[in-house]
Amino acid sequence: MFEKVNSKVVKVNVGQAGGVVARSGAMLFYTGQVAFAPHQIPGAGQGMGGGGLMRMAGQMMAGEHERTMLAQGNGEVHYGFAGLEVHVVQMQPGAVLRAEASRLLAQSAGLQASVVSVASSGGSGGSGGLMGALRGAAAGVATGQGMFTTQLSGQGSAVLLAHGGFLELPVGGPNPIVVDPQAFVAAYGNVQTELKSAMSWRDAVGRGAGEAMQLHCHGQGVVYVQASEEKL
Repeated sequence: MFEKVNSKVVKVNVGQAGGVVARSGAMLFYTGQVAFAPHQIPGAGQGMGGGGLMRMAGQMMAGEHERTMLAQGNGEVHYGFAGLEVHVVQMQPGAVLRAEASRLLAQSAGLQASVVSVASSGGSGGSGGLMGALRGAAAGVATGQGMFTTQLSGQGSAVLLAHGGFLELPVGGPNPIVVDPQAFVAAYGNVQTELKSAMSWRDAVGRGAGEAMQLHCHGQGVVYVQASEEKL
Protein backbone atom coordinates (compact mmCIF):
# COMPACT_ATOMS: atom_id res chain seq x y z
CA MET A 1 0.00 0.00 0.00
CA PHE A 2 2.62 2.53 1.08
CA GLU A 3 5.53 2.97 -1.30
CA LYS A 4 8.78 4.71 -0.41
CA VAL A 5 9.60 7.63 -2.71
CA ASN A 6 12.94 8.10 -0.97
CA SER A 7 14.30 7.59 2.55
CA LYS A 8 12.04 10.31 3.98
CA VAL A 9 8.82 10.25 1.94
CA VAL A 10 6.13 7.65 1.22
CA LYS A 11 3.19 7.75 -1.14
CA VAL A 12 -0.08 5.84 -1.07
CA ASN A 13 -3.19 5.44 -3.21
CA VAL A 14 -5.85 6.31 -0.66
CA GLY A 15 -8.66 4.56 -2.52
CA GLN A 16 -6.77 1.29 -2.85
CA ALA A 17 -5.71 1.46 0.80
CA GLY A 18 -9.29 1.92 1.98
CA GLY A 19 -8.36 5.14 3.75
CA VAL A 20 -5.21 6.28 5.53
CA VAL A 21 -4.65 7.57 9.06
CA ALA A 22 -1.60 9.84 9.40
CA ARG A 23 -0.26 12.22 12.00
CA SER A 24 -1.38 15.81 11.59
CA GLY A 25 1.02 17.86 9.47
CA ALA A 26 2.48 14.83 7.68
CA MET A 27 0.67 15.34 4.35
CA LEU A 28 3.08 16.89 1.86
CA PHE A 29 0.90 16.99 -1.28
CA TYR A 30 -1.73 14.96 -3.08
CA THR A 31 -3.40 14.48 -6.44
CA GLY A 32 -6.98 13.44 -7.12
CA GLN A 33 -10.07 13.81 -4.96
CA VAL A 34 -9.05 13.31 -1.35
CA ALA A 35 -10.85 14.53 1.79
CA PHE A 36 -9.22 14.90 5.21
CA ALA A 37 -10.94 14.78 8.61
CA PRO A 38 -9.74 14.59 12.25
CA HIS A 39 -9.31 11.06 13.56
CA GLN A 40 -8.73 9.52 16.97
CA ILE A 41 -7.26 6.13 17.87
CA PRO A 42 -9.77 4.13 19.96
CA GLY A 43 -8.85 4.37 23.63
CA ALA A 44 -6.73 7.50 23.21
CA GLY A 45 -8.00 10.44 25.17
CA GLN A 46 -10.25 8.25 27.33
CA GLY A 47 -9.42 8.25 30.99
CA MET A 48 -9.56 5.37 33.45
CA GLY A 49 -12.12 5.22 36.21
CA GLY A 50 -11.25 5.79 39.82
CA GLY A 51 -8.90 8.29 41.37
CA GLY A 52 -5.31 8.74 42.41
CA LEU A 53 -2.86 6.68 40.41
CA MET A 54 -5.50 5.27 38.09
CA ARG A 55 -6.64 8.77 37.16
CA MET A 56 -3.03 9.72 36.53
CA ALA A 57 -2.66 6.60 34.37
CA GLY A 58 -5.70 7.64 32.38
CA GLN A 59 -4.27 11.09 31.79
CA MET A 60 -0.96 9.61 30.65
CA MET A 61 -2.83 7.16 28.41
CA ALA A 62 -4.50 10.12 26.76
CA GLY A 63 -1.03 11.50 26.11
CA GLU A 64 -0.11 8.43 24.02
CA HIS A 65 -1.69 9.99 20.98
CA GLU A 66 -0.52 12.30 18.25
CA ARG A 67 -3.19 14.32 16.47
CA THR A 68 -4.13 12.35 13.37
CA MET A 69 -6.10 12.90 10.17
CA LEU A 70 -8.11 10.39 8.16
CA ALA A 71 -7.68 10.63 4.38
CA GLN A 72 -10.40 9.14 2.18
CA GLY A 73 -11.33 9.34 -1.49
CA ASN A 74 -9.53 8.57 -4.72
CA GLY A 75 -6.06 9.96 -5.17
CA GLU A 76 -2.42 9.65 -4.24
CA VAL A 77 -1.04 11.30 -1.10
CA HIS A 78 2.63 11.88 -0.25
CA TYR A 79 3.59 11.81 3.43
CA GLY A 80 6.71 12.80 5.37
CA PHE A 81 7.49 14.44 8.70
CA ALA A 82 10.30 16.72 9.91
CA GLY A 83 12.82 15.19 7.50
CA LEU A 84 12.85 11.93 9.49
CA GLU A 85 13.66 8.55 7.96
CA VAL A 86 10.69 6.32 7.09
CA HIS A 87 10.21 2.56 7.03
CA VAL A 88 7.17 0.64 5.78
CA VAL A 89 5.96 -2.39 7.77
CA GLN A 90 3.66 -4.81 5.94
CA MET A 91 1.35 -6.31 8.55
CA GLN A 92 0.68 -10.05 8.50
CA PRO A 93 -2.29 -11.87 10.10
CA GLY A 94 -1.61 -12.68 13.75
CA ALA A 95 1.27 -10.24 14.14
CA VAL A 96 1.17 -6.99 16.09
CA LEU A 97 3.20 -3.81 15.81
CA ARG A 98 3.90 -1.80 18.95
CA ALA A 99 5.36 1.69 18.76
CA GLU A 100 4.99 5.00 20.52
CA ALA A 101 2.54 7.27 18.72
CA SER A 102 5.38 9.69 17.98
CA ARG A 103 7.11 6.93 15.99
CA LEU A 104 4.15 6.40 13.66
CA LEU A 105 3.82 8.43 10.47
CA ALA A 106 0.81 6.75 8.85
CA GLN A 107 -1.17 3.52 8.72
CA SER A 108 -3.93 1.82 6.78
CA ALA A 109 -7.29 2.91 8.18
CA GLY A 110 -8.41 -0.72 8.35
CA LEU A 111 -5.81 -1.71 10.95
CA GLN A 112 -7.09 -2.28 14.47
CA ALA A 113 -5.47 0.26 16.78
CA SER A 114 -5.44 0.35 20.57
CA VAL A 115 -3.43 1.93 23.37
CA VAL A 116 -1.78 -0.52 25.76
CA SER A 117 0.44 -0.23 28.81
CA VAL A 118 4.17 -0.59 28.26
CA ALA A 119 4.03 -3.04 31.17
CA SER A 120 2.03 -5.44 28.95
CA SER A 121 4.89 -6.29 26.64
CA GLY A 122 3.88 -9.89 25.92
CA GLY A 123 2.30 -11.26 22.79
CA SER A 124 -1.25 -11.17 24.17
CA GLY A 125 -0.91 -7.70 25.68
CA GLY A 126 -2.86 -6.08 28.49
CA SER A 127 -1.78 -6.60 32.09
CA GLY A 128 -4.10 -3.72 33.00
CA GLY A 129 -5.05 -2.63 36.48
CA LEU A 130 -3.18 -0.60 39.04
CA MET A 131 -0.04 -2.77 39.07
CA GLY A 132 0.20 -2.55 35.29
CA ALA A 133 -0.11 1.22 35.52
CA LEU A 134 2.60 1.39 38.18
CA ARG A 135 4.99 -0.80 36.18
CA GLY A 136 4.28 1.27 33.09
CA ALA A 137 4.91 4.51 34.98
CA ALA A 138 8.22 3.20 36.31
CA ALA A 139 9.30 2.13 32.82
CA GLY A 140 8.30 5.46 31.30
CA VAL A 141 10.16 7.49 33.90
CA ALA A 142 13.27 5.32 33.66
CA THR A 143 13.56 5.36 29.89
CA GLY A 144 11.98 8.65 28.87
CA GLN A 145 9.40 6.74 26.85
CA GLY A 146 5.66 7.06 27.27
CA MET A 147 3.75 5.06 29.86
CA PHE A 148 1.51 3.72 27.11
CA THR A 149 2.20 2.62 23.55
CA THR A 150 0.16 2.19 20.39
CA GLN A 151 -0.58 -1.34 19.18
CA LEU A 152 -1.62 -2.12 15.60
CA SER A 153 -2.92 -5.41 14.24
CA GLY A 154 -4.80 -6.75 11.21
CA GLN A 155 -4.10 -6.58 7.49
CA GLY A 156 -2.56 -3.48 6.00
CA SER A 157 0.64 -1.53 6.49
CA ALA A 158 2.15 1.14 8.71
CA VAL A 159 4.99 3.63 8.35
CA LEU A 160 7.53 4.20 11.13
CA LEU A 161 9.69 7.28 11.78
CA ALA A 162 13.26 7.39 13.08
CA HIS A 163 16.32 9.59 13.41
CA GLY A 164 19.35 8.53 11.39
CA GLY A 165 17.92 5.46 9.70
CA PHE A 166 16.67 2.05 10.82
CA LEU A 167 18.30 -1.14 11.99
CA GLU A 168 16.07 -4.21 11.57
CA LEU A 169 17.05 -6.82 14.18
CA PRO A 170 15.59 -10.33 13.96
CA VAL A 171 14.39 -11.76 17.27
CA GLY A 172 14.15 -15.51 17.79
CA GLY A 173 17.55 -16.87 18.73
CA PRO A 174 18.59 -18.36 22.08
CA ASN A 175 19.72 -14.97 23.35
CA PRO A 176 17.58 -11.82 23.62
CA ILE A 177 18.29 -8.68 21.65
CA VAL A 178 19.28 -6.00 24.18
CA VAL A 179 18.41 -2.46 23.10
CA ASP A 180 18.94 1.00 24.53
CA PRO A 181 15.36 2.15 25.27
CA GLN A 182 16.11 5.57 23.79
CA ALA A 183 17.05 3.97 20.45
CA PHE A 184 14.08 1.57 20.40
CA VAL A 185 11.53 2.37 17.66
CA ALA A 186 9.08 -0.54 17.48
CA ALA A 187 8.59 -4.28 17.86
CA TYR A 188 6.79 -6.40 15.27
CA GLY A 189 5.57 -9.97 15.51
CA ASN A 190 5.30 -11.92 18.75
CA VAL A 191 8.01 -10.03 20.59
CA GLN A 192 8.12 -9.68 24.36
CA THR A 193 10.08 -6.83 25.90
CA GLU A 194 11.42 -6.60 29.42
CA LEU A 195 13.03 -3.52 30.93
CA LYS A 196 16.00 -4.41 33.14
CA SER A 197 18.33 -2.33 35.23
CA ALA A 198 22.05 -2.62 34.58
CA MET A 199 22.86 -0.13 37.33
CA SER A 200 25.79 -0.93 39.59
CA TRP A 201 27.46 0.84 42.47
CA ARG A 202 29.56 2.74 39.88
CA ASP A 203 26.39 4.28 38.44
CA ALA A 204 25.28 5.25 41.94
CA VAL A 205 28.45 7.27 42.47
CA GLY A 206 28.52 8.66 38.94
CA ARG A 207 31.29 6.48 37.52
CA GLY A 208 29.24 4.12 35.37
CA ALA A 209 28.94 3.95 31.59
CA GLY A 210 25.49 5.55 31.64
CA GLU A 211 23.53 2.62 30.13
CA ALA A 212 21.59 2.05 33.35
CA MET A 213 18.41 0.68 31.72
CA GLN A 214 18.26 -1.96 28.99
CA LEU A 215 15.34 -3.34 26.99
CA HIS A 216 15.55 -7.12 26.55
CA CYS A 217 13.60 -8.36 23.51
CA HIS A 218 12.81 -12.03 22.96
CA GLY A 219 10.21 -14.17 21.23
CA GLN A 220 9.69 -14.25 17.47
CA GLY A 221 9.72 -11.21 15.24
CA VAL A 222 11.65 -8.05 14.52
CA VAL A 223 12.82 -5.09 16.59
CA TYR A 224 13.41 -1.76 14.85
CA VAL A 225 16.15 0.44 16.26
CA GLN A 226 17.14 3.93 15.15
CA ALA A 227 20.74 5.02 14.71
CA SER A 228 20.32 7.69 17.37
CA GLU A 229 19.15 8.20 20.94
CA GLU A 230 17.31 11.37 19.98
CA LYS A 231 13.60 11.42 20.83
CA LEU A 232 10.97 12.39 18.27
